[in-house]
Amino acid sequence: MSALSILAAGMVTAVGLDAPSSCAALRARLDGFCETRFAGPGGDWLIGAPVPLPRNWVGEKRLAHLAAGAIAELFEAVPGAAGQAALILCLPEEERPGRPLRDAAGLAARIGGIVGIPPRTRTQIVAHGRPSGLVALRQAGRMLAEGAADHVVVAGVDSYLTAPAIAYYHGKRRLLTAENANGFLPGEAAAAVLCGRAGAGLRLAGLGLAREKAFLYNGLDAEGLDLPLRGDGMTEAYAQALGAAGVGLAQIDYRIADLIGEQYWFRQTALAALRLERGRSEFQDLWSPAESLGNVGAAVVPLMIGMALCAARKGYAGGDPVLIEASSDDGACGAAVFRAGAG
Repeated sequence: MSALSILAAGMVTAVGLDAPSSCAALRARLDGFCETRFAGPGGDWLIGAPVPLPRNWVGEKRLAHLAAGAIAELFEAVPGAAGQAALILCLPEEERPGRPLRDAAGLAARIGGIVGIPPRTRTQIVAHGRPSGLVALRQAGRMLAEGAADHVVVAGVDSYLTAPAIAYYHGKRRLLTAENANGFLPGEAAAAVLCGRAGAGLRLAGLGLAREKAFLYNGLDAEGLDLPLRGDGMTEAYAQALGAAGVGLAQIDYRIADLIGEQYWFRQTALAALRLERGRSEFQDLWSPAESLGNVGAAVVPLMIGMALCAARKGYAGGDPVLIEASSDDGACGAAVFRAGAG
């Protein structure tokens, strides 16, 4: 894993239209929450975190412009990668209710047309929702190690601000409202990171992918097992990433997690930490972009990596190394350990 480094980051979020402004707002605990055009319980407007784009694009066109803005920022930072980098596009799960796109390949082509990515560019789609970026990192590492590309763009874009998604998650009592404290705020965002073999950025030291049997809906699936949450999936993902990095959880200085707001995700993260941490006495900070952006789905892993990269370069990181984690409703879990500096 040491062959992969994060060289640059780009973001388009509810608190900033580029990485520096987004990270500054996240550091200051500012948020992008406001009334949306969707009605909530009692006729009140639902609170969410929309991106303030200059035009009111909708649907796949909106997603394309979100992602294109984040990717273009990478090529401004590293001009030599423009036209040469492979692309891995992280998207929401294909079966997710209210999925904001129909044609993943068409979306990738539209993004390429806006940014100026050559049609011959090697492009892969990873549609696993929030952990997609961690799966994409494994694929990017293989491409770099095999010499298939000198640079790989890992970009994620997603939105929960669609009428079908709002209707579904409100019906499942998963949205945060005045009547439901155990829910998430719907958001949207795009983020991208540029991966290379070496550079003065963040080095990927370890990566772990696993699956939680007691996933969020496990009592409602075909088997109807309703297993108790023990955090097995995230614990295994942590253990893989830490083992590859050659450190224990006690040596991790801080973590960044996709804690979207529901109690399930906090319990999962806490259980993984309790089962693996030994011998640590000082405080270990835990960051979560959802505090400012709500649930941004497949954009969250590139966004969290960008947060860590900016923090390391600006000198306000919680330490070194950092562990980043993400998981999805269907039980997919992932974790990655990053170290500052070149490999």
